[in-house]
Amino acid sequence: MAFLLSLRQRRERKGTEMFKKILIANRGEIACRVIKTARAMGIKTVAVYSDADRNALHVRMADEAVHIGPAPANQSYIVIDKIMDAVRKTGAEAVHPGYGFLSENMNFAAALEKEGVVFIGPPSPAIEAMGDKITSKKLAMEAGVSTVPGYMGVIADADEAVKISGEVGYPVMIKASAGGGGKGMRIAWSESEVKEGFESSRNEAANSFGDDRIFIEKFVTQPRHIEIQVLADKHGNCVYLHERECSIQRRNQKVIEEAPSPFLDAATRKAMGEQACALAQAVGYTSAGTVEFIVDGNRNFYFLEMNTRLQVEHPVTELITGVDLVEQMIRVANGEKLPFAQKDLKINGWAMESRLYAEDPYRGFLPSIGRLTRYRPPVEGPTAGGGIVRNDTGVFEGGEISMFYDPMIAKLCTWGKTRTDAIAEMRLALDTFEVEGIGHNLPFCSAVMDHPRFVSGEITTAFIAEEYPDGFTGVMLDSATLRRVVAAAAAMNRVAEIRRTRISGTMDNHERKIGTEWNVKLQGESHDVTIAADRAGSTVHFADGAEMRVESDWTPGQPLARLTVNGKPLVMKVGKAPSGFRLRLRGADFICHVRTPRQAELAALMLEKSAPDTSKFLLCPMPGLVVKINVAVGDEVQQGQALATVEAMKMENILRAERKGVVKAVNAAAGASLRVDDVIMEFE
Repeated sequence: MAFLLSLRQRRERKGTEMFKKILIANRGEIACRVIKTARAMGIKTVAVYSDADRNALHVRMADEAVHIGPAPANQSYIVIDKIMDAVRKTGAEAVHPGYGFLSENMNFAAALEKEGVVFIGPPSPAIEAMGDKITSKKLAMEAGVSTVPGYMGVIADADEAVKISGEVGYPVMIKASAGGGGKGMRIAWSESEVKEGFESSRNEAANSFGDDRIFIEKFVTQPRHIEIQVLADKHGNCVYLHERECSIQRRNQKVIEEAPSPFLDAATRKAMGEQACALAQAVGYTSAGTVEFIVDGNRNFYFLEMNTRLQVEHPVTELITGVDLVEQMIRVANGEKLPFAQKDLKINGWAMESRLYAEDPYRGFLPSIGRLTRYRPPVEGPTAGGGIVRNDTGVFEGGEISMFYDPMIAKLCTWGKTRTDAIAEMRLALDTFEVEGIGHNLPFCSAVMDHPRFVSGEITTAFIAEEYPDGFTGVMLDSATLRRVVAAAAAMNRVAEIRRTRISGTMDNHERKIGTEWNVKLQGESHDVTIAADRAGSTVHFADGAEMRVESDWTPGQPLARLTVNGKPLVMKVGKAPSGFRLRLRGADFICHVRTPRQAELAALMLEKSAPDTSKFLLCPMPGLVVKINVAVGDEVQQGQALATVEAMKMENILRAERKGVVKAVNAAAGASLRVDDVIMEFE
């Protein structure tokens, strides 16, 4: 990598003795991430866990673990006294807060300071100044930093929010002052949306951060979300580790990130970096932090907020700079100087990150919970294509995804020499990633990697809304890829046929002859092919005279097929289906039928089965807790009217009427726990 500290440099002791034991006040993949670096530095670690996380991966990885309470975060992970008790019990000398939970809570940092325990993050006054979005925007304005128009005071209620929104001008962004990660955030285009959004944002903020303060700012249309990573020590040194592009978002939460940005030029990058460092130094900031900007089409940038913690997407910065940010946070907290200057920090290659969420992209990205019956990430490290694969995760096969926490379960990262290379590596890594048992967004991430607009780099934060206005419904493979899949399916079917026709494992005397002519149907297209097989593979001939060579060691029952078609790799997830396979690749998910010509002829005469009519029911779209029922039996409802609110994974989801109707029955009440497709209410 461009700037990678040597092992000797990493282990040098500068000044005070390095910590012997640190506690990670977090869970999931970020807790595992911190543990890995601490272990490499020879530091022992302490994990904390709730009832729901008793068997979690971060608990298994740590040297010690302390139980801190019930599953809800407001009864465990964000209760300062419980974390402090764990610190005292284990004798931890320092605490790394990860991100979310207490990471930007100045009271937590102050409590640690009072106890004589080092907070691996900025000092509490800097958290107070920059961690609070209202205060940070005021300070930025005073420092001459360009900011987005808005109201920086605390808003008392929904009526005041409506008044302020009218003055700022629609659309507006309603945001939790102490928020992050998309929690407590809504875009409102009208008075009614402000009223609803204000209450939901305030509730989410209280549940996620223990702070329900809300502010409002102008929502800049067609923006790009670009952020600068800064790192400052206690000796007056501050550097920026370049930028990350985070414009691919849904529900204001990032899904795909990359570093560097395909949009910035060197001059803008330098200006943003220097401004970010100046802002950090103005408030005495130390440790790793991120200054977020909105950038318009003319590369004008506006300060958005500062996150006084490690960001979820920090791995892409590490991949292009070679700097371990967690290690530097620990060393800065220990009083060490930064071992590099700004001139040392070059950009090497390109990095992509896809956040793997336990959510169903086919159902509006609603959360999904359950057990991971299969969880096989791609192999980490150097790839055959000259790139790198990295997967930061906090789960394991057989583990359970809980409804109580954020739905992100892994961060898949790839590095390549160019942006094109990094995207190509990500495509292959996503196709290789096996996840079963829950709904997940791997198909959507794959679809983004192939989308022409993303590939061109012409993206904004409105990408998902603009490109998938009716929701994500999957991908239709292009004709070239489709033909490769047809050839692969035909060759795989031949292997499956050989397995099916063998008797008692003998081959010579009891093997029935396998036909060479087949019909392959997928994505509504039918292809007649002929197969010529040999020991090395199969040559598939199409009716129009084209042919494709397929080679693979796939055997029936394997859920992942790695093939080469005409010398190029093809990876598909394979499942059982009548007369063929269920195939998944590049965001597409379909049934592929492989039949004899006669079978295909008869299948064409079969009627399609109709889906059941559920139009008279309001079904629960995700497992969750009913927060509110807005209507009663006999009420007449209008299209778009709010019917109920269901909370899942710390997010409130308002369910609305799809059409005009009258409520016939209400089958759920506030406080009820529901499963997917449970009937909430019926209509006449």
